[in-house]
Amino acid sequence: MNLEQIVRDAVAPRPRVARPIIVVGSGGIVHDAHLPAYAKAGFPVAALVDMNTEKAQELAAKFAIPKATSSIEEAIRYAPADSVFDIAVPAKVIPSILRQLPDGAAVLMQKPMGDTLAEAVEILRLCREKRLTAAVNFQLRWAPNMLAARAITSSGTFGELHDIEVKVSVHMPWELWSFLSTAPRLEILYHSIHYIDLVRSWFGTPRSVYAKTVKSPRTPSLAATKSVIVLDYGDDKRAFIATNHSHDFDPEMQQSFVQWEGMNGAMRARMGVNLNYPIGLPDNLQYVLRDGAGWKEAAVSGSWFPDAFMGSMGSLQAYVQGEADTLPTSVEDAIDTMRTVEAAYLSSERGGTDLPLAE
Repeated sequence: MNLEQIVRDAVAPRPRVARPIIVVGSGGIVHDAHLPAYAKAGFPVAALVDMNTEKAQELAAKFAIPKATSSIEEAIRYAPADSVFDIAVPAKVIPSILRQLPDGAAVLMQKPMGDTLAEAVEILRLCREKRLTAAVNFQLRWAPNMLAARAITSSGTFGELHDIEVKVSVHMPWELWSFLSTAPRLEILYHSIHYIDLVRSWFGTPRSVYAKTVKSPRTPSLAATKSVIVLDYGDDKRAFIATNHSHDFDPEMQQSFVQWEGMNGAMRARMGVNLNYPIGLPDNLQYVLRDGAGWKEAAVSGSWFPDAFMGSMGSLQAYVQGEADTLPTSVEDAIDTMRTVEAAYLSSERGGTDLPLAE
Protein backbone atom coordinates (compact mmCIF):
# COMPACT_ATOMS: atom_id res chain seq x y z
CA MET A 1 0.00 0.00 0.00
CA ASN A 2 1.40 3.46 -0.91
CA LEU A 3 1.63 6.37 1.50
CA GLU A 4 -1.22 8.27 -0.14
CA GLN A 5 -3.59 5.37 0.53
CA ILE A 6 -2.28 5.01 4.09
CA VAL A 7 -3.05 8.67 4.75
CA ARG A 8 -6.54 8.42 3.26
CA ASP A 9 -7.33 5.42 5.45
CA ALA A 10 -6.16 7.11 8.67
CA VAL A 11 -9.40 7.90 10.50
CA ALA A 12 -10.45 8.01 14.14
CA PRO A 13 -12.89 5.45 15.59
CA ARG A 14 -16.53 6.38 15.34
CA PRO A 15 -19.70 4.66 16.59
CA ARG A 16 -22.10 3.22 14.03
CA VAL A 17 -24.93 5.03 15.81
CA ALA A 18 -23.93 7.93 18.04
CA ARG A 19 -25.31 8.31 21.54
CA PRO A 20 -26.72 11.67 22.71
CA ILE A 21 -24.28 13.98 24.49
CA ILE A 22 -24.81 16.13 27.59
CA VAL A 23 -22.22 18.92 27.51
CA VAL A 24 -21.29 20.44 30.87
CA GLY A 25 -19.72 23.85 30.33
CA SER A 26 -20.23 26.52 27.68
CA GLY A 27 -16.88 28.27 27.48
CA GLY A 28 -14.75 29.14 24.48
CA ILE A 29 -13.48 25.62 23.84
CA VAL A 30 -17.05 24.30 23.70
CA HIS A 31 -18.05 27.06 21.29
CA ASP A 32 -14.93 26.80 19.10
CA ALA A 33 -14.27 23.04 19.09
CA HIS A 34 -16.64 20.65 20.89
CA LEU A 35 -19.92 21.75 19.35
CA PRO A 36 -18.58 22.39 15.82
CA ALA A 37 -16.93 18.95 15.90
CA TYR A 38 -20.10 17.20 17.04
CA ALA A 39 -22.13 19.00 14.39
CA LYS A 40 -19.63 17.98 11.72
CA ALA A 41 -19.62 14.35 12.91
CA GLY A 42 -23.40 14.15 13.30
CA PHE A 43 -23.15 13.46 17.04
CA PRO A 44 -26.43 14.63 18.66
CA VAL A 45 -26.15 17.01 21.63
CA ALA A 46 -29.17 16.57 23.88
CA ALA A 47 -28.45 19.21 26.53
CA LEU A 48 -26.05 21.95 27.52
CA VAL A 49 -25.35 22.73 31.19
CA ASP A 50 -23.72 25.87 32.60
CA MET A 51 -23.99 27.82 35.84
CA ASN A 52 -24.70 30.86 33.66
CA THR A 53 -28.13 29.93 32.29
CA GLU A 54 -28.23 32.83 29.85
CA LYS A 55 -24.86 31.86 28.39
CA ALA A 56 -26.00 28.25 28.04
CA GLN A 57 -29.23 29.30 26.33
CA GLU A 58 -27.42 31.53 23.83
CA LEU A 59 -25.00 28.76 22.89
CA ALA A 60 -27.76 26.16 22.72
CA ALA A 61 -29.74 28.39 20.36
CA LYS A 62 -26.72 28.88 18.11
CA PHE A 63 -26.12 25.14 17.76
CA ALA A 64 -29.78 24.02 17.83
CA ILE A 65 -29.42 22.15 21.13
CA PRO A 66 -32.88 21.38 22.53
CA LYS A 67 -32.13 21.85 26.24
CA ALA A 68 -30.12 24.46 28.16
CA THR A 69 -30.01 24.47 31.94
CA SER A 70 -27.87 25.31 34.96
CA SER A 71 -28.70 21.96 36.58
CA ILE A 72 -26.92 18.68 35.82
CA GLU A 73 -29.76 16.84 37.55
CA GLU A 74 -32.29 18.47 35.24
CA ALA A 75 -30.22 17.59 32.18
CA ILE A 76 -30.02 13.96 33.32
CA ARG A 77 -33.81 13.80 33.77
CA TYR A 78 -34.33 15.31 30.32
CA ALA A 79 -31.75 13.45 28.24
CA PRO A 80 -31.89 9.75 27.20
CA ALA A 81 -30.51 7.27 29.74
CA ASP A 82 -27.61 6.23 27.48
CA SER A 83 -26.29 9.79 27.09
CA VAL A 84 -22.55 10.44 27.19
CA PHE A 85 -21.30 13.26 29.43
CA ASP A 86 -18.81 15.77 28.00
CA ILE A 87 -17.29 17.77 30.88
CA ALA A 88 -15.55 20.95 29.69
CA VAL A 89 -14.88 22.96 32.86
CA PRO A 90 -11.80 24.06 34.85
CA ALA A 91 -10.00 21.10 36.39
CA LYS A 92 -10.90 21.89 40.01
CA VAL A 93 -14.61 21.60 39.24
CA ILE A 94 -14.39 18.13 37.67
CA PRO A 95 -14.69 16.04 40.90
CA SER A 96 -17.87 17.83 42.02
CA ILE A 97 -19.45 17.12 38.62
CA LEU A 98 -18.38 13.47 38.55
CA ARG A 99 -20.13 12.93 41.88
CA GLN A 100 -23.42 14.06 40.32
CA LEU A 101 -23.29 11.64 37.36
CA PRO A 102 -25.09 8.29 37.30
CA ASP A 103 -22.97 5.30 38.27
CA GLY A 104 -21.69 3.46 35.21
CA ALA A 105 -21.98 6.50 32.91
CA ALA A 106 -19.67 7.22 29.96
CA VAL A 107 -17.69 10.42 30.49
CA LEU A 108 -15.26 12.53 28.48
CA MET A 109 -13.56 15.18 30.62
CA GLN A 110 -11.51 18.10 29.41
CA LYS A 111 -7.81 18.10 30.16
CA PRO A 112 -6.02 18.50 32.49
CA MET A 113 -7.10 15.64 34.74
CA GLY A 114 -6.77 17.91 37.77
CA ASP A 115 -4.36 20.75 38.48
CA THR A 116 -1.99 18.44 40.36
CA LEU A 117 -1.20 14.74 40.48
CA ALA A 118 -3.06 14.49 43.81
CA GLU A 119 -6.20 15.85 42.13
CA ALA A 120 -5.71 13.45 39.22
CA VAL A 121 -5.50 10.52 41.66
CA GLU A 122 -8.77 11.68 43.28
CA ILE A 123 -10.47 11.85 39.87
CA LEU A 124 -9.21 8.36 39.05
CA ARG A 125 -10.53 7.09 42.41
CA LEU A 126 -13.95 8.65 41.76
CA CYS A 127 -14.15 7.12 38.28
CA ARG A 128 -13.33 3.69 39.67
CA GLU A 129 -15.72 4.06 42.60
CA LYS A 130 -18.61 5.07 40.34
CA ARG A 131 -17.64 2.55 37.63
CA LEU A 132 -17.48 5.31 35.03
CA THR A 133 -16.17 4.59 31.56
CA ALA A 134 -14.07 7.73 31.54
CA ALA A 135 -11.61 9.30 29.12
CA VAL A 136 -9.65 12.54 29.15
CA ASN A 137 -9.89 14.83 26.13
CA PHE A 138 -6.27 14.61 25.00
CA GLN A 139 -7.56 15.26 21.52
CA LEU A 140 -4.25 16.09 19.81
CA ARG A 141 -3.81 12.33 19.34
CA TRP A 142 -6.88 12.44 17.09
CA ALA A 143 -5.92 15.41 14.88
CA PRO A 144 -6.05 14.31 11.21
CA ASN A 145 -2.33 14.91 10.61
CA MET A 146 -1.43 13.00 13.78
CA LEU A 147 -3.61 10.07 12.72
CA ALA A 148 -1.88 10.10 9.33
CA ALA A 149 1.55 10.23 10.96
CA ARG A 150 0.60 7.32 13.20
CA ALA A 151 -0.61 5.27 10.22
CA ILE A 152 2.59 5.95 8.26
CA THR A 153 4.70 4.95 11.27
CA SER A 154 2.65 1.78 11.81
CA SER A 155 3.13 0.82 8.17
CA GLY A 156 6.87 0.41 8.79
CA THR A 157 7.75 2.78 5.96
CA PHE A 158 10.09 4.85 8.11
CA GLY A 159 11.66 1.97 9.98
CA GLU A 160 12.27 2.19 13.70
CA LEU A 161 11.22 5.54 15.16
CA HIS A 162 13.92 7.03 17.38
CA ASP A 163 13.33 10.80 17.64
CA ILE A 164 10.33 13.04 18.40
CA GLU A 165 10.68 16.81 18.67
CA VAL A 166 7.95 19.35 19.44
CA LYS A 167 8.68 23.03 18.77
CA VAL A 168 6.20 25.80 19.56
CA SER A 169 7.17 29.47 19.39
CA VAL A 170 4.00 31.57 19.17
CA HIS A 171 1.96 34.28 20.84
CA MET A 172 -0.86 32.81 22.92
CA PRO A 173 -3.61 35.27 23.97
CA TRP A 174 -3.89 34.06 27.56
CA GLU A 175 -6.49 36.74 28.31
CA LEU A 176 -9.08 34.57 26.56
CA TRP A 177 -9.17 32.33 29.66
CA SER A 178 -9.90 34.41 32.75
CA PHE A 179 -9.47 31.46 35.12
CA LEU A 180 -5.82 31.12 34.05
CA SER A 181 -4.90 34.65 35.16
CA THR A 182 -4.19 33.45 38.70
CA ALA A 183 -3.31 29.80 37.95
CA PRO A 184 -0.07 28.73 39.68
CA ARG A 185 0.66 26.31 36.84
CA LEU A 186 0.11 27.34 33.27
CA GLU A 187 2.16 26.34 30.21
CA ILE A 188 2.96 22.69 30.93
CA LEU A 189 -0.40 21.94 32.53
CA TYR A 190 -2.54 23.59 29.84
CA HIS A 191 -0.42 23.31 26.68
CA SER A 192 2.61 21.07 26.83
CA ILE A 193 0.42 18.43 28.45
CA HIS A 194 -0.88 17.78 24.92
CA TYR A 195 2.62 17.27 23.60
CA ILE A 196 3.62 15.08 26.55
CA ASP A 197 0.55 12.92 25.93
CA LEU A 198 1.34 12.79 22.22
CA VAL A 199 4.91 11.63 22.82
CA ARG A 200 3.61 9.01 25.27
CA SER A 201 1.26 7.72 22.57
CA TRP A 202 4.33 6.85 20.47
CA PHE A 203 7.06 6.01 22.98
CA GLY A 204 5.08 5.13 26.11
CA THR A 205 5.65 6.52 29.60
CA PRO A 206 9.19 7.88 30.05
CA ARG A 207 11.68 6.66 32.62
CA SER A 208 12.20 10.18 33.94
CA VAL A 209 11.86 13.84 33.01
CA TYR A 210 14.22 16.82 32.82
CA ALA A 211 12.41 20.17 32.61
CA LYS A 212 12.50 23.89 33.19
CA THR A 213 9.48 26.17 32.89
CA VAL A 214 9.85 29.95 33.22
CA LYS A 215 7.78 33.13 33.20
CA SER A 216 7.86 35.76 30.50
CA PRO A 217 9.00 39.23 31.64
CA ARG A 218 6.34 40.69 29.32
CA THR A 219 3.54 39.00 31.28
CA PRO A 220 4.84 39.04 34.88
CA SER A 221 1.37 38.51 36.37
CA LEU A 222 1.06 35.10 34.72
CA ALA A 223 2.68 31.82 35.74
CA ALA A 224 5.34 30.26 33.51
CA THR A 225 4.55 30.36 29.76
CA LYS A 226 7.82 28.95 28.35
CA SER A 227 9.19 25.43 28.86
CA VAL A 228 11.86 22.97 27.87
CA ILE A 229 11.06 19.31 28.57
CA VAL A 230 13.21 16.26 27.88
CA LEU A 231 11.51 12.87 28.25
CA ASP A 232 14.02 10.15 29.05
CA TYR A 233 13.60 6.91 27.08
CA GLY A 234 17.15 5.71 27.43
CA ASP A 235 20.16 6.20 25.19
CA ASP A 236 18.60 5.23 21.84
CA LYS A 237 15.58 7.59 21.71
CA ARG A 238 15.22 11.36 22.00
CA ALA A 239 11.98 13.11 22.94
CA PHE A 240 12.21 16.87 23.28
CA ILE A 241 9.54 19.58 23.79
CA ALA A 242 10.45 23.28 23.54
CA THR A 243 7.69 25.87 23.88
CA ASN A 244 7.53 29.66 24.00
CA HIS A 245 3.97 30.94 24.14
CA SER A 246 5.13 34.55 24.60
CA HIS A 247 6.77 35.12 21.21
CA ASP A 248 4.74 38.17 20.12
CA PHE A 249 6.96 39.48 17.32
CA ASP A 250 6.21 39.36 13.59
CA PRO A 251 4.47 36.01 12.99
CA GLU A 252 6.64 35.20 9.97
CA MET A 253 9.10 33.22 12.10
CA GLN A 254 6.62 31.68 14.54
CA GLN A 255 6.68 27.88 14.67
CA SER A 256 4.34 25.10 15.77
CA PHE A 257 5.26 21.58 14.71
CA VAL A 258 5.93 17.98 15.69
CA GLN A 259 8.80 16.18 13.96
CA TRP A 260 9.49 12.45 13.90
CA GLU A 261 12.61 10.69 12.68
CA GLY A 262 12.91 7.03 11.79
CA MET A 263 15.75 5.01 10.35
CA ASN A 264 14.40 5.39 6.79
CA GLY A 265 12.42 8.62 6.84
CA ALA A 266 11.07 11.62 8.72
CA MET A 267 7.82 13.57 9.10
CA ARG A 268 6.85 17.05 10.23
CA ALA A 269 3.30 18.04 11.18
CA ARG A 270 2.22 21.65 11.59
CA MET A 271 -0.20 22.40 14.43
CA GLY A 272 -1.78 25.39 12.77
CA VAL A 273 -4.20 26.36 15.53
CA ASN A 274 -1.30 27.72 17.62
CA LEU A 275 -0.40 30.17 14.86
CA ASN A 276 -2.64 33.24 15.21
CA TYR A 277 -4.81 31.46 17.82
CA PRO A 278 -7.77 30.91 17.76
CA ILE A 279 -8.11 31.58 14.01
CA GLY A 280 -5.03 29.53 13.20
CA LEU A 281 -3.49 28.29 9.98
CA PRO A 282 -4.22 24.97 8.24
CA ASP A 283 -2.57 21.85 9.62
CA ASN A 284 -0.33 19.83 7.32
CA LEU A 285 1.95 16.80 7.25
CA GLN A 286 5.19 16.57 5.26
CA TYR A 287 7.44 13.55 4.91
CA VAL A 288 10.75 12.55 3.39
CA LEU A 289 12.31 9.17 2.55
CA ARG A 290 15.90 8.20 1.81
CA ASP A 291 15.13 7.99 -1.89
CA GLY A 292 16.43 11.40 -2.88
CA ALA A 293 12.99 12.71 -3.85
CA GLY A 294 12.93 15.37 -1.12
CA TRP A 295 10.11 16.44 1.15
CA LYS A 296 6.54 15.76 0.03
CA GLU A 297 3.14 16.90 1.25
CA ALA A 298 0.69 14.29 2.53
CA ALA A 299 -2.92 14.88 1.48
CA VAL A 300 -4.34 15.44 4.97
CA SER A 301 -7.84 16.84 5.32
CA GLY A 302 -8.99 18.68 8.43
CA SER A 303 -7.28 20.26 11.44
CA TRP A 304 -6.73 19.80 15.18
CA PHE A 305 -9.58 22.27 15.85
CA PRO A 306 -12.28 21.07 15.55
CA ASP A 307 -11.69 17.70 13.84
CA ALA A 308 -9.68 16.07 16.64
CA PHE A 309 -12.63 16.51 19.00
CA MET A 310 -14.61 14.11 16.81
CA GLY A 311 -11.93 11.53 17.52
CA SER A 312 -11.90 11.88 21.31
CA MET A 313 -15.69 11.63 21.57
CA GLY A 314 -15.97 9.05 18.80
CA SER A 315 -13.36 6.76 20.36
CA LEU A 316 -15.20 6.84 23.71
CA GLN A 317 -18.57 6.10 22.13
CA ALA A 318 -17.18 3.30 19.96
CA TYR A 319 -15.58 1.72 23.03
CA VAL A 320 -18.72 2.02 25.18
CA GLN A 321 -20.75 0.34 22.47
CA GLY A 322 -18.29 -2.52 22.05
CA GLU A 323 -17.21 -1.40 18.59
CA ALA A 324 -13.60 -0.69 19.63
CA ASP A 325 -11.33 -2.85 21.79
CA THR A 326 -9.39 -0.04 23.46
CA LEU A 327 -9.97 3.41 24.93
CA PRO A 328 -6.60 5.13 24.29
CA THR A 329 -7.16 8.19 26.47
CA SER A 330 -8.91 6.42 29.36
CA VAL A 331 -8.31 7.78 32.86
CA GLU A 332 -6.17 4.68 33.48
CA ASP A 333 -3.80 5.85 30.72
CA ALA A 334 -4.19 9.58 31.35
CA ILE A 335 -2.92 9.22 34.91
CA ASP A 336 0.52 8.47 33.42
CA THR A 337 0.38 11.70 31.42
CA MET A 338 -0.42 13.50 34.68
CA ARG A 339 2.47 11.72 36.42
CA THR A 340 4.78 12.93 33.66
CA VAL A 341 3.47 16.50 33.98
CA GLU A 342 4.05 16.38 37.73
CA ALA A 343 7.59 15.11 37.17
CA ALA A 344 8.24 18.04 34.83
CA TYR A 345 7.21 20.55 37.50
CA LEU A 346 9.26 18.77 40.16
CA SER A 347 12.31 18.77 37.87
CA SER A 348 11.87 22.49 37.20
CA GLU A 349 11.61 23.27 40.91
CA ARG A 350 14.63 21.19 41.90
CA GLY A 351 16.92 22.66 39.29
CA GLY A 352 19.78 21.21 37.32
CA THR A 353 23.10 19.71 38.29
CA ASP A 354 25.63 22.14 39.75
CA LEU A 355 28.72 22.68 37.65
CA PRO A 356 31.67 20.64 38.87
CA LEU A 357 34.83 22.33 40.01
CA ALA A 358 37.71 22.51 37.52
CA GLU A 359 40.83 21.95 39.56
